[in-house]
Amino acid sequence: MRYESFQERNVVNQARNTGRHYHSYKESVSWLYSLQRFGIKFGLSRTSNLLKAFGDPHLGQRYIHIAGTNGKGSVGAMLESILMKSGLKVGFYSSPHLVSFTERFRINRGFIKKDQAASLIRELRGVVSHKEAPTFFEFTTAMALIYFFHSNIDVGIVEVGMGGHLDATNVITPVVSIITNIGLEHQEFLGDNIIDIAKEKGGIIKEGIDLVTAVNQPPVIKLFDSLCRKKGAPFWRVGHNVLYRRLSSGLLDYYGLRDRYKNLQLGLTGRFQYRNAALALLALEILKGEGLTISDEAIRLGLSDLMWPGRLERVSSNPTIILDGAHNPSAMRSLVYSIETDFDFEQLILVLGVMEDKDISSILKEILPLADRAIYTRPTYYRAADPRYLMDMAKGFGKAGEVRFSIPAAIDRARTLADKKDLILITGSLFTVGEVKSYLDPINYPIEDI
Repeated sequence: MRYESFQERNVVNQARNTGRHYHSYKESVSWLYSLQRFGIKFGLSRTSNLLKAFGDPHLGQRYIHIAGTNGKGSVGAMLESILMKSGLKVGFYSSPHLVSFTERFRINRGFIKKDQAASLIRELRGVVSHKEAPTFFEFTTAMALIYFFHSNIDVGIVEVGMGGHLDATNVITPVVSIITNIGLEHQEFLGDNIIDIAKEKGGIIKEGIDLVTAVNQPPVIKLFDSLCRKKGAPFWRVGHNVLYRRLSSGLLDYYGLRDRYKNLQLGLTGRFQYRNAALALLALEILKGEGLTISDEAIRLGLSDLMWPGRLERVSSNPTIILDGAHNPSAMRSLVYSIETDFDFEQLILVLGVMEDKDISSILKEILPLADRAIYTRPTYYRAADPRYLMDMAKGFGKAGEVRFSIPAAIDRARTLADKKDLILITGSLFTVGEVKSYLDPINYPIEDI
């Protein structure tokens, strides 16, 4: 038997030896988190082999596959809500979670139960291959697809983890593929420029399967058009095949391939959500062509009644506290635009916690000009950047600010600095947002002590 490392051999042996015995949710998820030390590996074989051991439950199912730099979760949440209002049973696999691991696996907005998650982990541990240990994301992807199959969902919404071509989720064959947008992210894995990154994300394009996108860079559009032509995949674009307009009232008009909607209300805040909504509506037009019945009423109700926390989410008033998981320069740029145009405040107190593998300098460049005061912090996650490093980098932008080493301390400090008419913006990572929600609302978002 050959293993990629001594560590992997130990994990495989532990999986096979202990997977036969009962383990609690905490024990099971703790073991699963241990797979993170193997980092990120591209390829589909490990995920495929896990699924093969369960009879390939992902084959023949109806999926929506979503890739892109930003907006994947928001578009997925819109589709989830509208399809639910249409009477369908909808699965939604997304990452990362805010507070609880169970958030990654939703059916009609309900998270997987902890005993179900533990049971799935135990079953999958029992079939881990001697030849290759799966990564954390590969394991959770297999969990999601098995869970959706056994739950007899009508439609599964599957969010890409990173890239697309060799992402674990690319084992599925969707009814429609979505690429939200393309920006610089994960360059160490996906490539140094927009085209290289677009090629990776374009890897989700399948033979004969419609692609819908909101990309707007001409070279990326040309690339996707070429990929779609080679694969006989119809190619549809927001801003070209369909148009939308944000009204001064905050409502949305949509001019689609066949559908027209006036005065749609969105349940998510932010100027960028109008583009996301248009993309979701375009995908729904394709789904209608595949036989799904989706009424105008379901679209109106679904867009107005959304569940997607941590995205321009207002969690307190006097002073206003806004949470947003922006974690790359393009997301931060969109966030800044929305804060400037949609919120009234006297001073902005920024609380920032970022992962160390992100483009921190570019993130700071986008957000710091908006801030009157800055507090640098970190969530209790191994990839989080040292707040002292954030502060040192911020000095180059003239906003040295101050450091608080825990999320609660940072929030408490921001509150002491803010007057009633000020705005506290907490951003930089969904991990940061998740800890904030646990601190501010421990009843509904209890800390998962794993």
